[in-house]
Parts: sequence; C-alpha cells; structure tokens
Amino acid sequence: MENTKQPVQPCPNATILVVDDDKNILQVLEARLAFAKYKTLTARSAEEAVEVLASQPVDLVVSDVKMPGMGGVGLLREVLAQWPQVPVILLTAYGSIPDAVSTIRSGAADYLTKPFDGHQLLEKIAGLLGKAADKAPAKARQGKSALSDQLWGGKSPVMREFYGLMERVAPTDVAVLILGESGTGKELIARILHDQGPRAKGPFVIVDCGSTQPTLLESELFGHVKGSFTHAVRDKKGLMEEADGGTLVLDEIGNISPEMQTRLLRFLQERTIRRVGDTRAIPVNCRVIAATNADLPALVKKGEFREDLYFRLKVVTLRVPPLRERKEDIPLLTERFLEAFSQAQNRPKVTASPETLRVLMAHSWPGNVRELKHALESGVVFCRGQVLEPCDIQLEQVQALPTPTPAPAPAAAPVEAAAPAGADSLSLEDNEHQAILRALERTAWVKKTAADLLGISRRAIHYKIKKYNIQIPGKDQDE
Repeated sequence: MENTKQPVQPCPNATILVVDDDKNILQVLEARLAFAKYKTLTARSAEEAVEVLASQPVDLVVSDVKMPGMGGVGLLREVLAQWPQVPVILLTAYGSIPDAVSTIRSGAADYLTKPFDGHQLLEKIAGLLGKAADKAPAKARQGKSALSDQLWGGKSPVMREFYGLMERVAPTDVAVLILGESGTGKELIARILHDQGPRAKGPFVIVDCGSTQPTLLESELFGHVKGSFTHAVRDKKGLMEEADGGTLVLDEIGNISPEMQTRLLRFLQERTIRRVGDTRAIPVNCRVIAATNADLPALVKKGEFREDLYFRLKVVTLRVPPLRERKEDIPLLTERFLEAFSQAQNRPKVTASPETLRVLMAHSWPGNVRELKHALESGVVFCRGQVLEPCDIQLEQVQALPTPTPAPAPAAAPVEAAAPAGADSLSLEDNEHQAILRALERTAWVKKTAADLLGISRRAIHYKIKKYNIQIPGKDQDE
C-alpha cells in the first residue's frame, strides 16, 4: 500500500538554537537547518546557550544531552523556568527507552537518538513550530503594546527593537545591565522588568550607588550588627537582604569603589551576604538589575571596574536609545505627556501647535525624555489656552547652561583655582561645575528645581554637588 503521509512543511524564518560541544555536529546541523530556510544560532555549551536565549528571540532549541557544565538536562531546566514557550528537542547517544521517557517527563518536547536521521529531525522541528505558530504573534503584539504604553509610547525602529528585547528578558530571572544616558528612563525600565518577571510579587529595592557615600554603602547594602561601628546601636538588615525573593536594582553601578566591587562579585557568585561585623552567611535569592550612564567597558579597560564583575552583571545588556536617536517618537510622547499633565492640573486637555512640535523636534534633548517631560509639565502651567505655543516652553535656558560664561563662584562655595579674567575654560568639568552653580543661583538654591532646569535627575545633582564640593547657603532647601 502506498504511503500517503504528507511531509510536514517547515516554518520559514524561524530561529533554531543548536547546542553541542562537538564543533563538527554543530556545522552539520547548521547546514541542514539553513537548507530548510531556518535561521540558525549555535552554542558550544549550555551556559552559552542561556546567554543566547536571554539576548535574542529563539523559536526552538536542539541540544545535546552530554556536555560539560550543566549539560542538556540543566539547559532544559533553565528553558522550562525562563522560556517555557520555547520547545526543546534533546539529542542523546544513549537511546534507551527509559532515558527517552525520562526526558519527555522532564519537560522536553521531543528527543532523538544519535546517530539521527536529518529528515526526521526536520519533521519534528516543523511539527513543534506549527503547534505554536497560531499563539505567538498575538502574544507578541500584546506584549509590545503593553511595554510601549508603560514607557509612554514610541514606534520608532530603535524602540520597536528595544521592546522586543524587553519582552524576551522580562519573564526571565537573568541578571540585566541597563545602559543609557541620564533621563532615558532606566529606573522605569527596571520596574517594568520586575513587574513582568517571575518575582513580581516580591520586593522591588533600589540602591542609589551614585549618591550614597562610599563609607555608608557597605552598611546600606549588606546591613550591620549592633556594635560593629560607632552609632551601630542595633542590628540593621541591608537592602540586599530586603530584596530577598524580589528584585535588587543597583543604580549608577559605575560609581562603586573597588572594595565594594569585590564584595558585590562575591555575592553574585555565592548568593550569600555577611552583615558588617558579622561572620554568619545569610542566603539571599534575588534578581539583580544594574543600571548606569557610565561607559563600563571603558572603565574596565582603564582598570577602574572589575572585568569579572562586569560580565557577571551583563548576562543581558539593554541599551536605552537617547531621545535624539528616536525623534519620530516626540509627537506621541508630547501628546501623552500633555494629556497626563492636563488631567493632573484639572484643566481641559492641552495640545501642541505645529510650530511647538517643530521646536521640540529641533531640540537636541541632552536631558532625554525626562527633560521633555519637565518642559511640557511647565508648559502646561504657562499655557493660557488649550494650545501649547513655543513661548510656553522653556528650552533656551537648558541649551545655554552647559557652556556658560565663567562667573565668580558665590562666597559660600570654595574656589579651587581662579581663571584669569576673561579666560574661557575648555575643561568639561569646569563648565559642568559652573552650569550647576548657575542653575542653583537661578532657582534660589533649590536642588530639585535646579535639577529640572538642567534636565538631570535629583540623584545626579546631589552627586555632582558633592563631587564639586558646592556648599548650599543657609538651610538645606532640598524640597
């Protein structure tokens, strides 16, 4: 009797991750899958495969079982925990029926014994991908829309790509390094990763490594026991311990001292902490998200940041695009910010005039989305009607502040070196120092308002005031 079974059609453009420590097998499988129109990614170990899965979309995994390290079974456990929607086909040279049954019970979608038939592998792949084909697109669209809404919108190509990476990373438990300029929303992104991750019901703890004094950071992070140092009158639980079961965000990680880098590396390796003055190891199970506007690879090259810590933190790296690289998103961001601020101020919805949009599109936005947000918030305050005009927004001050004419420092601020009269300093630090001073003077030394004027965060201005040893006249006017 003639066999009427129709071959399973491949799913073109699907991405297959092939994992095997044998380079020859990888080459054979890569060629076979490429011939069937699949995009192929390869990894020589299970650990490398986890990094690939965390950094880019994968539709199916084909993995050898016997490999050094965690091996295929360990990889299967990771995929089931982090990417349950991705089917796994395991390849084994020990093809007994009990072994095959065990792999299926462990969660593998299917298995093949070595040596295997190439056509049979392609049939299994096509069959598994076909089952998931109807569900994935709708889920992907829903996820991208939700992320776009939480990040105030954005349909530019760079943001669509960014949403795709976030969608892949959010449901996992891997460490994430968020890189981006000040004002791009790194803290908001960390919050979204927590809320959409497996630890959403756990605590969300942020450690500000930039503004916390180095001498206090160790106690803040790890806690201390009574009597471990002066003023330690009681035991204190550190922020790492507070984050147990949830997410720990290390903001401005590039600012930590070499000693703290060593302690943090030990924590990431052992997942235990010791409070200051204590010998007892306390296990802490949390997801770690680090964020910085610093160039960490450059700091690593200069020997100012540990390379091993850098690679521990960057299992997945998310680079947040600055606003100047996605200006096509400005109209949508403007519309949503104006609507939110109009509601907050209990007034009819304010819209931007075409001329205002042209001004906003032409601005360089050194303070990124935060600067746009503050400019529009103040614009709603100054707007007399329901149409925001260019005269309602204040952008010239922000543009002029980074390169001011050198002026004498106020009496309360120490002067380290006086420049000759009429001389212009070419030092970026001098210009930044003067810009901060002028912003503080214009805002009656109110730090928060000066930070808004500069388009930087409140944490950043605290850090820079300490950096340049700027003294605030009178009482602290932080509020």
